[in-house]
Amino acid sequence: MSNFLFTSTNQIADRFSEGGSFFMTLILICLLLSLFFIVKGFISLKKDKSQTEKMLKLTVDSSLLGLVLGFLASVIGLITAFDSIEAIGNVDPAVFAGGLKVSLLTATFGLFSFAIARIGILILRWTLSTENKE
Repeated sequence: MSNFLFTSTNQIADRFSEGGSFFMTLILICLLLSLFFIVKGFISLKKDKSQTEKMLKLTVDSSLLGLVLGFLASVIGLITAFDSIEAIGNVDPAVFAGGLKVSLLTATFGLFSFAIARIGILILRWTLSTENKE
């Protein structure tokens, strides 16, 4: 079990660095902010509904920012890959496939962070609507 956990963690770290530390870090910050805003929204649910609404809006904004950053990084990665292909000329398909994989890592992480945040938003909105009915 410990070896499996170490291997999985190592693979995640490898994917993180392959996707480009700058954009992957920005997307991770957006994910962490989204989770923070969701938790803060749940904490303020009983006390201050306007604070919960504010946290919902901030969560929506931070999750969308993470998604957009993921796709921006992906497009920049594709442009860089095509620039390299243009400079080299005839490129091995394996090198091209590797470049495409790297450019899609940021988009995948952006989509993942967006999906996690949206699940939290749905749960918080549902909880807020049931609180308002009572």
